[in-house]
Amino acid sequence: MLLRHRPPGIDSQPRGAAHDFRHLGEPALAVLRWLHANHVEFILVGPVGEAARGDKQASGPVAIVPAPYERNIERLCRALLAEHARMRVEGEDETLPMRMNEEKLLRGGRWTLRCGSYDLDIEGCPRGAPRYQELLYEANRFQLAGDLSVEVAGPRDLEHYAHLRLTGSPPEIRIIRNSRNKNPA
Repeated sequence: MLLRHRPPGIDSQPRGAAHDFRHLGEPALAVLRWLHANHVEFILVGPVGEAARGDKQASGPVAIVPAPYERNIERLCRALLAEHARMRVEGEDETLPMRMNEEKLLRGGRWTLRCGSYDLDIEGCPRGAPRYQELLYEANRFQLAGDLSVEVAGPRDLEHYAHLRLTGSPPEIRIIRNSRNKNPA
């Protein structure tokens, strides 16, 4: 393969963040820059999205919902293949080999990946989760650095994905009516 056709890799050179976003880690910014260099369209939904919205205690991998159209998914898969993405095993430092393709990504589910020393979660469209277009409607664009701006999901959607990450199921509201027996005694 010619080098000019090779997708850009993750650049580990620290470039800094904008003044309001200095609490974001350099690895997260490197992953976001890499996604932008590969022209991947996405919405940030994980802990890095929470940090962009002001939660300075939030930490964790970059989690995204990619735009679901074919060209975008192809670009994301090419970028993941070029960086030799591997499946992360939760709770361990181990990774498992995998070969990402468009069909697997479009199937949905949650992909916990590691590209070298960088973590990336790709959120599919699980039952009850907002779709990309719904997320985009509530999202805001944040300028994280001079050369980097991203769409970050709205606060409610960030909470939704946080609950989904913790429990594996979407949040649900149960209404239980308490009926009292009125005895005429």
